[in-house]
Amino acid sequence: MAQFMLLLHENPSEFADITRKEMESVIAEYQAWGQRLAAEGKLVGSHKLTDEGGRHLAKRGSEILVTDGPFAEAKEVLGGYYIVNAGSYDEAVEIAKTGPHLRYDGRIEVRKVDLVD
Repeated sequence: MAQFMLLLHENPSEFADITRKEMESVIAEYQAWGQRLAAEGKLVGSHKLTDEGGRHLAKRGSEILVTDGPFAEAKEVLGGYYIVNAGSYDEAVEIAKTGPHLRYDGRIEVRKVDLVD
């Protein structure tokens, strides 16, 4: 069985105006989804990332530039990820569809993990 990474892209400002109780409810949805995937033997691991966008590195000539993310023209950050077991891209996509992320206007990138022996 292959592993696939579900990369959860989001715009943190989408959650700026919700109450603490509403945010706790959203978090509970993600936790329940992860617990269900674990019970089904599909979940390898997952983590929420901070909303600040991290650091981005790029080489320009002989210099390596480090900038804070996201870039000024981008509002989206990588908010977290899940690694799941699936038999194919199609199955991984179906797993991604069952989670709460798309209901909150997020975007999910599905990538196959290259497990080098």
